[in-house]
Amino acid sequence: MRIGHTMKVQVLLFVSVLSLGSVHSQVSYSIPEEMLKGSLVGNMAKDFGLDVERLKSGKARIFSRDGDKYVELNKERGVLLIKNRIDREALCAETTPCALHFQIILENPMEFYSVTVEVTDVNDNPPSFDKTDVKFKISESAVRGAKFILDRAVDLDVGVNGLQTYKLEPTENFVLRLHSQADGTKNVEMVLEKALDREKQEHLSLVLTALDGGEPQMTGTMQILITVLDANDNAPILTQSIYKASVRENSPVGTVVMTVTATDADEGSNGKIAYSTSSTLDNARGLFEINPESGEIRLKGNVDYEKARSFQINIRASDYGGLVDSCKVMIDVIDVNDNKPDIQIMSKSNVISEDAKLGTVVTMINIEDADSGENGKVHCSINNDIPFVMKATTENFYTLMTDSELDRERAYEYNITVSCSDEGVPSLSSSVTLSLQISDVNDNAPVFDRSSYEAYIVENNTPGLSIFTVKATDADWKQNARVSYILEDSSVNGVPVSSYVSVSADSGIIHAVRSLDYEQIKDFQFRVKAQDGGSPPLSSNVTVKILIQDQNDNPPQPDKES
Repeated sequence: MRIGHTMKVQVLLFVSVLSLGSVHSQVSYSIPEEMLKGSLVGNMAKDFGLDVERLKSGKARIFSRDGDKYVELNKERGVLLIKNRIDREALCAETTPCALHFQIILENPMEFYSVTVEVTDVNDNPPSFDKTDVKFKISESAVRGAKFILDRAVDLDVGVNGLQTYKLEPTENFVLRLHSQADGTKNVEMVLEKALDREKQEHLSLVLTALDGGEPQMTGTMQILITVLDANDNAPILTQSIYKASVRENSPVGTVVMTVTATDADEGSNGKIAYSTSSTLDNARGLFEINPESGEIRLKGNVDYEKARSFQINIRASDYGGLVDSCKVMIDVIDVNDNKPDIQIMSKSNVISEDAKLGTVVTMINIEDADSGENGKVHCSINNDIPFVMKATTENFYTLMTDSELDRERAYEYNITVSCSDEGVPSLSSSVTLSLQISDVNDNAPVFDRSSYEAYIVENNTPGLSIFTVKATDADWKQNARVSYILEDSSVNGVPVSSYVSVSADSGIIHAVRSLDYEQIKDFQFRVKAQDGGSPPLSSNVTVKILIQDQNDNPPQPDKES
């Protein structure tokens, strides 16, 4: 691990304020691998123009499909810090540039900010060979200019820190030639410069050294052991220098990919050919094997289009006299629709008020499909007949928001199912169901079960007698639906109505306050108000008429005139 790297910060900041209620902006940082835990990645609060208090109140957190293994957010300072040591080779292998991608999620209101952290290479891996030594049997009749393919070294670092060149020592009989390939690698050939003489020297030992370009420079070596044979004057010849084949991903182990063929004009052991692989690139190691006698190439492991779309295998055809020919086998992987759309809930509300404005965001969703082409194109929808709509904000990001007015009295809860399917054949799909509660607003007044009431009471009643009950109901919920009954002020023949009747605030029961006399009053009416417990309260009223029935409680009186 190299200490004291200067962190290079590249800030690419653009802000797009969406009409959907969320904000999307992006910042990019560049850091070297192997930084110590707790090292500063960048001041995201400053770069995004956010106040630290906003990070705290918005419960800022990191959202990443790969988890937050390497970088953590310090909300107190508004900075991103190294959480765990980052090994660029373990994270990205040969992929460049190597970067971590994640979002900073805020709530109240919901927002997200995209962050890219590029991890640059440090020269912490020396070049290495698969084998510590390689053996050749070379005929003493091999002519000047005869070529022998050597295994390449592998350096996990990239760029200038990666493998740069080779050297061969000693150079008395052989020289080294390097041939650059289209994929950026170099084919390594050992070329016979001076004829061999078995009678003078039957065994030779050379050292191939691979060198990288880092500071300090790192190297790896492989020993070349040569046994000089008697004359074998015809080398094998492969029918093609480049073979091309294809294989479907998820093909079973043992699937035949193709067969390579070589011929040799020699007879006997000098004409017998053995096939082998050499200098296999990293992503193909352990996935393919070749039959040494037939040249048939089979699958040895599982290929996954989402991990690697093509492979290159270098094949060597050797005769028993030590002469060789080589070729490349290029294998393309055919994509199969084997990945369902992956739905991730970034942030969601569990409760929303019934008076929420149109366009209120209730959920932010990230949807991805690991397949490519048509197999990776995803279409999403939500269930019908609900007052919500799902809209795309940026690629792979969606928001779920209100699309029409809510009414808790019609529906107090919604189960919203998000369904996504790709365009593969057959199509693969996935879904997730979100539960959203609608909170009540006091928007309904109490309603009496009658438009007016009329009741009878026999005169000479006992004070406190229950006459009848008024009843009102409220469509709201809990406190907003709690009804209280109030006798409105009025008078009967100049006397307050409250001296005749009373109403129970909780039950709506009408009681007679006094004993009534038919000969004094035959009927009277008053109004009762029903009021709910909302803030502010809503109310309605109703007219109540009381009719007093006569009793035979007065004896006949003589006519004064008679």
